[in-house]
Amino acid sequence: MSEKKRILLIDNEAGLCRMMEQVLLDHGYLAKANTSPQKAVAEFHPGAWDLVITDIKMPGMSGLEVLKKVKEISKDIPVIMITAYATVEMSIQALRSGAYDMLTKPFEPDELIYRVKNALQQSELLEENRELRRELEGKFCFDKIITSGALKHVLVKAEKVTVRDTSVLITGESGTGKELIAQAIHYNSPRQERKFIAINCGALPESLLESELFGYKKGAFTGARENRQGLLETANGGTLFLDEVGNLPMNVQKTLLRFLQEKEFNRLGDSTPTRVDVRILSATNADLKQAVQSGAFREDLYYRLNVVNIHLPPLRERVEDIPLLTAHFINLQNQKFGAQVKGFEKEAMQTLCGFAWPGNIRQLKNVIEACMTMEGDEYISRDTLMQFIDVIPAPADADSAEPGGMPFSEALDKFEADLLRRLLKKHGGNVEHAAREADMNMATIYRKIKKYNIRKEEYC
Repeated sequence: MSEKKRILLIDNEAGLCRMMEQVLLDHGYLAKANTSPQKAVAEFHPGAWDLVITDIKMPGMSGLEVLKKVKEISKDIPVIMITAYATVEMSIQALRSGAYDMLTKPFEPDELIYRVKNALQQSELLEENRELRRELEGKFCFDKIITSGALKHVLVKAEKVTVRDTSVLITGESGTGKELIAQAIHYNSPRQERKFIAINCGALPESLLESELFGYKKGAFTGARENRQGLLETANGGTLFLDEVGNLPMNVQKTLLRFLQEKEFNRLGDSTPTRVDVRILSATNADLKQAVQSGAFREDLYYRLNVVNIHLPPLRERVEDIPLLTAHFINLQNQKFGAQVKGFEKEAMQTLCGFAWPGNIRQLKNVIEACMTMEGDEYISRDTLMQFIDVIPAPADADSAEPGGMPFSEALDKFEADLLRRLLKKHGGNVEHAAREADMNMATIYRKIKKYNIRKEEYC
């Protein structure tokens, strides 16, 4: 059963005060009547009350003075003002001073209860929003992002771009935490009170992506039975994060460019421009410069999105972060499932730090979850770990090979292509199942199949 709400009543008319007190008590509230505004204010302290109801016209101290004093002590408490002489000017003054509502005498008990319920519900909603805000601010604080220092220069750069609406392009391989950085930028920016909306541009077909972003007018196409806002309008005042922005089709690129230049766009089927105030953050794991050169991505849009570039290095280049991230993910799983896992055995940790992690942090998190599901001991063994990672054995002549015989980027491409072939072969060519195991979307898998020229007979 929820705790009863506490309501302080202040009115120099003793009869009215007692009547309101009894009505509120009858409806399950804890109410206290006070005919002296001076005494009520003197005894008022934070957390004592959930709602204040006060008359405006009282001897010695007016209701507006009570409102001011109460708000100085507890700025978020709702206050309902009562008056028999309501004027537009008085109402405006009271509301500007922080009053939640005005109640005009005479009033029925039902009206009093109605106003009280509304005020308390609004107060609870605001408190929930504040709690969520505090949680988000804590979660997305730059100093809470887990790193041993390998990302320090990245976080310093990201923190600098929070104060302005500069377009930011976040680059890096899949699973490196690009959306986390985008969220940190938003929740530390002046737009933090408004929405952060993310869309994966590679996960939707072209026709659906356009209507999802820009919305449509009734009758724009078969099935468009009503006007619908797109994500740009939904994010008005806030931030829209375009993940895998390199997958945007050309017609969508054109509309997005117009928005970035003019701050307006047209819904599908609508000739009237729609104006919104939205910051655009974007991310890609593809080489957009190469896409520009090949004609797959507009050069003018690239420079509009890439005003500031933040590059996230892959996990294999920040090996020193692996033990910290591992401890963090183990702690999360322990809290979630009441487990008591303390860590990985020494050999297992060495394997974790030596693995290339093609899926980066996302893959590390999933592997740790899988290991904790299978392992009941305090420390996870290497045998358990090896069930969930695919380590490519070194070639027989590895010791005699010349250092630098293959460029790192070429070796990485070979590793990724071989891993993709094995995944597809394991799942009989089922791209959806392979994508699920790799924690990637199907569009990315198809793009990599094309990139590495992997033929169907290689895995079927």
